Amino acid sequence: MSRPARLGVGVISAGRVGSVVGAALACTGHTVVAASGISAASRSRAERMLPGVPLNPPDRVATAADLVLLAVPDDELAALVRGLAATGSWRPGQIVIHTSGAHGLDVLAPAAEAGALPLALHPVMTFTGRSEDLDRLAACSVGVTAAADDEMAWSVGEALTVEMGAEPVRVPEAARPLYHAALAHGANHLITLVDDCVDLLRGAGIANAERMIGPLLSAALDNALRHGDRALTGPVARGDTGTLRKHLTVLEATEPAVVPAYVSLARRTARRAESAGLLEPGAAAEITELLEGPGNP
Repeated sequence: MSRPARLGVGVISAGRVGSVVGAALACTGHTVVAASGISAASRSRAERMLPGVPLNPPDRVATAADLVLLAVPDDELAALVRGLAATGSWRPGQIVIHTSGAHGLDVLAPAAEAGALPLALHPVMTFTGRSEDLDRLAACSVGVTAAADDEMAWSVGEALTVEMGAEPVRVPEAARPLYHAALAHGANHLITLVDDCVDLLRGAGIANAERMIGPLLSAALDNALRHGDRALTGPVARGDTGTLRKHLTVLEATEPAVVPAYVSLARRTARRAESAGLLEPGAAAEITELLEGPGNP
């Protein structure tokens, strides 16, 4: 895979993602020529992650750069690209990259119409906006999307990803919505699930709840990634309706807001356990009957 020419990079904006990806590109030999940042947090982050880089309005960042990195929230991206097109900020030969997982190339159409090369590079990780993210970025996958018939564009996106130490994974344009839904379902809902678990333990008077569940959840994640549904354990996979009944009773009495999520996940677990041959059909039917009983969402 050929190494991209050294590029002048413009970062719009210096949030948690933009500042880190910009710093990662700088570490590979590219030059961050300008960045944008409005909030005090963004300006502070830029000073820390992109030292010496001037902070300019987005249109000036775009016109100064060979590679423009758009790292704004999903809902702001389309308007930003259109606005920069209206100011004549895009030009032929530029590389325009966004880091959104939810969007594909359609949102970059105004830049492409001006002759720029559109790419979507979505790092599959969460960002803090601090220097430790650089090491995490170098160990993660990046969802790369380019025009289906433009092999050169795919190569540019993959080469930039490899330069940063990450692993490029091709994500076709049509797959982007399901790709992002899958990642959000796993990562975002996992945090909600873990925080609910910690709150329940604290409510039970358990000290150091995070320390208690850390090894358990780490092992569960590792087993799931290694063994899939065969890693399922617990009362649902065992068909233990008595324990499930106790869980529902105590949750309804102490934290009823958690009950709908518990019931929904237990139903899904029962279906997966039955499909994997871990749960006999009769036991699965008993669990389903219990979970769909009166009072359960």
